[in-house]
Amino acid sequence: MRFRTVRELTEVAQTMKIPISEVMIRHEEEVMNRPRAEIMEEMGKNLDVMTEAIERGLTEEIRSHSGITGGDAKKIRAYRDKGVFLSGTTVLDAVSKATAVSEVNAAMGTIVATPTAGACGILPGAIHAAADKLQSDRETMVRALFTAGAIGFCIANNACISGAAGGCQAEVGSATAMAAAAVVEMAGGTPSMSAEAVAIALKNMLGLVCDPVAGLVEAPCVKRNAMGASIALVAADMAMAGVKSVIPADEVIDAMYKIGQSMPVALKETALGGLADTPTGRALEQRVFGNSGK
Repeated sequence: MRFRTVRELTEVAQTMKIPISEVMIRHEEEVMNRPRAEIMEEMGKNLDVMTEAIERGLTEEIRSHSGITGGDAKKIRAYRDKGVFLSGTTVLDAVSKATAVSEVNAAMGTIVATPTAGACGILPGAIHAAADKLQSDRETMVRALFTAGAIGFCIANNACISGAAGGCQAEVGSATAMAAAAVVEMAGGTPSMSAEAVAIALKNMLGLVCDPVAGLVEAPCVKRNAMGASIALVAADMAMAGVKSVIPADEVIDAMYKIGQSMPVALKETALGGLADTPTGRALEQRVFGNSGK
């Protein structure tokens, strides 16, 4: 059950008439030589950690040690609960939950890196919001994580998933693509629809730089997690509607890698450029670290 690209992954799923999640589960059984029950149990624990992070971020007074971030997840949830908003209930649900997880991460809480800590809120936010909308059971949510993992596996083996290597497009972009594919499967979409969702989501993240203010995974990271979750849901809807990406998913991934390679070092997690190098960004860095620097 081997695959390296999204195309190969999709072809295996379609040929065997199984969902992407099942391909990934069997891949893990084969490659890791572990029993299925053990693999499923471990992924279930990951889901539990995500759920707990969401609950913490939405109920507790979360604040990072720097004081730069915290409390926005609760604001978004309260705004949604008023019932008068411009986007949809499910989108705002995903946004609030993605923000919650990212804020917990910034406050040194326990999260699951999906695929990195800097992008940890997108997948939990998207799948939990989708589960609420679709009334999905636990197994469906666990399987969604395997679907996301399969896409992350393809991206990591053909491009990069770290901000230091490829900019924020490699972190938030990859997570958004993973979440989009997972949500499609949760909604009953086909493997090819998941692949289209990957392409649609990721190409709208191309060129996104990694410019953490004061070198911390807080600003603009938390809000990018929120936006990533919303893009994942919209990309999934577009794919489910039958919209296809002109550029296939694997070519989008390749383009992301090449863009990352051409990015200057100042825009790849060094806090030397972008938002980190604005007057406010530098003032915050001075406030947090004083004259000592990072």
